[in-house]
Amino acid sequence: MPQTSLYALIMLLAGIGIPILAGLNAALGTRLGSPAAAAAILFVIAFVLTMIVLTVLGNPATLANVTSAPKHLFFAGFFVAFYVLSITYVAPHFGVGNAVFFVLLGQLISAAAIDHFGLFGAQVSPLSMTRMGGIALMAAGVFVTQQV
Repeated sequence: MPQTSLYALIMLLAGIGIPILAGLNAALGTRLGSPAAAAAILFVIAFVLTMIVLTVLGNPATLANVTSAPKHLFFAGFFVAFYVLSITYVAPHFGVGNAVFFVLLGQLISAAAIDHFGLFGAQVSPLSMTRMGGIALMAAGVFVTQQV
């Protein structure tokens, strides 16, 4: 399998997992009566699994490099927490599909901006009219799937 196909498959699976994560954690938050408690449990499980993967596939000693990383890069943790807390709170009231619909729209907008400007070291991919049209078609497709 070519490398780009492998990357596409991994990200397709990640995309499949986002609504599943939303549904499961929203249900847990409802059952516990606290979206924050559900999110905390999710993060504990995620931390343990990530440490296992780091130990098995990576090198735990690389964590020593954390002190030399630019501090603004840690703000990514804010976005993970915000996503998990917001989807856990909103999905039971708004529906998983509707919640993820708006998540997808936000992803399209921010991904286009990140690629256009090469933010955070991303490969620059200018926002051409063709690309903007493709993004608009994707957004329209996501919108259409949410119509009853």
